[in-house]
Amino acid sequence: MMIVYNPPRGAPGNARRRLLGRAGSRSPAPSAPPSAVGGAGSASRGGQGLSPAPPAAGALPSEARAAGTAQQQEEGGGAFTGCPAPRPRRARGLAARCGRKRRPRPRGPCGGMARALRGAVGPGAGPRVRFGPSPTGFLHLGGLRTALYNYIFAKKNQGTFILRLEDTDQNRVVPGAAEGIEDMLEWAGIPPDESPRRGGSVGPYLQSHRLELYRSASDALLESGAAYRCFCSPQRLQLLKKEALRRQQTPRYDNRCRHLTPAEVAEKLSQGLDWVVRFRLEKGVQPFQDLVYGWSRHEVADVEGDPVILKGDGFPTYHLANVVDDHHMGISHVLRGTEWLTSTSKHLLLYRAFGWDPPQFGHLPLLLNRDGGKLSKRQGDIFLEHFAREGYLPEALLDIITNCGSGFPEKQMGRTLEELISQFEIGRITSHSALLDLEQLPEFNRVHLTRHIENEELRQKLIKELQLLVEQVYGDQHVDPEVLEKEYVERVLLLRKGHISFLKNLVSSDYSYLWVRPSVSREQLQTVSAEADEIGKLVLGLMTRQGGGLTMEELNKELRSIQKQTQETKYSSVMKLLRLALSGQQHGPSVAEMMVTLGPKEVCGRIHKALSS
Repeated sequence: MMIVYNPPRGAPGNARRRLLGRAGSRSPAPSAPPSAVGGAGSASRGGQGLSPAPPAAGALPSEARAAGTAQQQEEGGGAFTGCPAPRPRRARGLAARCGRKRRPRPRGPCGGMARALRGAVGPGAGPRVRFGPSPTGFLHLGGLRTALYNYIFAKKNQGTFILRLEDTDQNRVVPGAAEGIEDMLEWAGIPPDESPRRGGSVGPYLQSHRLELYRSASDALLESGAAYRCFCSPQRLQLLKKEALRRQQTPRYDNRCRHLTPAEVAEKLSQGLDWVVRFRLEKGVQPFQDLVYGWSRHEVADVEGDPVILKGDGFPTYHLANVVDDHHMGISHVLRGTEWLTSTSKHLLLYRAFGWDPPQFGHLPLLLNRDGGKLSKRQGDIFLEHFAREGYLPEALLDIITNCGSGFPEKQMGRTLEELISQFEIGRITSHSALLDLEQLPEFNRVHLTRHIENEELRQKLIKELQLLVEQVYGDQHVDPEVLEKEYVERVLLLRKGHISFLKNLVSSDYSYLWVRPSVSREQLQTVSAEADEIGKLVLGLMTRQGGGLTMEELNKELRSIQKQTQETKYSSVMKLLRLALSGQQHGPSVAEMMVTLGPKEVCGRIHKALSS
């Protein structure tokens, strides 16, 4: 149980000072042994070459600034959303990792699994990348973009795309979200090669099923001195935060427990006090070359307190879980959002403490609204389920989120996934945020729907989907089975190609005439024109002779010619009569468009029915 000290009301100030302690009141922390802080090797992965030597520390353009947001969230075990990134710099080509000479890996469970992994992945394998969403909600456009860039990078280089669900924050897990994320990746056409559903050689792919691995890694860091147990209560951490805010400072942990002696730790353990594991941040962070932002380094020890890596419930925080999993899963490249750029130096310290080779890092710029604002998940219209329900094609979504960003030679509407893969170059990703204009999405969808209609195999799927839509929308209006025949539905699709943005447009009220044959009598037609019979016969003769080969422009000329053959019916009345006979409606598309879309057989059938009823 947690032992909580409640300061007496009579002496709040003294109690606060006793609870917080004084910075530097204990002896300095002993330096970690060499095995805990040894540099990671620089051997390349995935066939990538080594980059030039990093610049001198003093030559870097900027150091880390305040990282209070990360520290505050780590105290509660939450995910770090990131601090403002340093001034972006364009990376040249595929940059390699940098680091000191590699130290021997720690022995024990971690090293054993690493050896097993090398046998599972195989020498000379292509790059391995991962997409690691938290199942705290459903997949949105920002997550889709991160997954897509990982997918096309892997496929471009004959690599492996992994889905790993990071569900260590169990309080925020949404039931069904894990399955929904994988469902949406498959719907989007970018299924993972390894995942919780598909399995793989380095599973489990749910972090909540890998707790023993994190515990072993944490124990290794405790044993080496690179980490320590922290017994500070939530109340003390809250007072630290309030005190920092009162002084207008960025809240950070004061590293009090890193100075505890082994005897003091043993005493607190014997008392049954709750504890977490914190990683000992050290100065001397090595610069690394980000694939997008170029050379970067953040002296996290100067701006943050020691972060929690293992919480009291046995679950890891993001920093430990991702480093451990990326290593044991053989991840060669980490492509993630730019909000994690300032945490990368912290992760490199963890790699160094374990003695592991880090992957290459590339941080993708933000995906923003066209006005530069943040995409809001609360609106509900940026989740993939929303776009699927609205009838958007997945290719349209993949197209627009890459067209508004970078990584390709030029902006081009209508690219297929295969074209995205072939044209993608990671060196072309810039640090500029991508501005997404969702008002253009219907046009993207029109372009890809046109391509689907033109493709024989894809058109057959659209025919079946449209038949189902017609039955759903007009089923209670006694749809004639003939209008659901494949040949008729296919004709409608081909004639409306390029004119519709969604398949559902064809079952809107404007197109109801396609699916519901009107019930119009001869008497109704005669109220429009006494020459209804003569007009009907002239139209039947036209459609029988050459109706199938007439364009809308040619048909309009022929209809004007028919009007001139009548004695007293105006052209507008001829159009009104034909519209009524063909659709039973007063408004809608032009008569010529209706006749072309329906085709000669259907037009003749409807006119015959009206004149004979």
